[in-house]
Amino acid sequence: MSGFSHQEPMTVLVVEDEPKIAQILVDFLQLEGFNTLVQYDGRDVIDTIKTQSIDFVVLDLMLPYKDGLTICREIRQFSMMPILMLTARVDEIDRLMGLELGADDYVCKPFSAREVVARVKTILRRVENTRGSQSEQVIRYKHIDLDIECFKCHVDRQEVELTPVEFRLLQTLLKRPGVVHSRDSLMQVCYIDDRIVSSRTIDSHVKNLRHKLALVTKQKEVLHSIYGVGYKVE
Repeated sequence: MSGFSHQEPMTVLVVEDEPKIAQILVDFLQLEGFNTLVQYDGRDVIDTIKTQSIDFVVLDLMLPYKDGLTICREIRQFSMMPILMLTARVDEIDRLMGLELGADDYVCKPFSAREVVARVKTILRRVENTRGSQSEQVIRYKHIDLDIECFKCHVDRQEVELTPVEFRLLQTLLKRPGVVHSRDSLMQVCYIDDRIVSSRTIDSHVKNLRHKLALVTKQKEVLHSIYGVGYKVE
């Protein structure tokens, strides 16, 4: 598959309860060189991810037995693998993308299979570029350790669960302590498509990130707001 460094084809798990839609997605993904697995309800998705070699999940929001929001939350308890949500419910988009559940991106129904495959490839490139651009596996700054390879954050040796956006945000800031990052530049790092976010969304992520860090440490705050400009770590 062109554009990726992996020698073996990557495996995408498609979780979609409409067989026709699932088959179209499988056909287009396979044409692009991906291996695929399919599940038509939410019951065994977590077991499949834990027992199979899955690189990416395309996850429908509305599923029998267990919905996509619940599955996304459960995945994030043990893995930062990329998740693309499929949804017809525009009112759920904020929850999907952001602050709580940490999906990497979403596509609204009805959609074209080509668009879904393009989003999958874009997310995978971004993940690889994020990992490849960091020469050290662990970024350490004061009382914070960020493991890039395992997507884990430890503060004062205690693990802190972060969403993908929060992780990329903290990684960007920690890599260059003292440098002020504008909201626009942070949006470009944290999201594929900045049409879905505003500067206030970045502010909300920083607020949540500060709260999570503060819950596990009494150390001095390292995330600083620069009025009218953006954020820095110091």
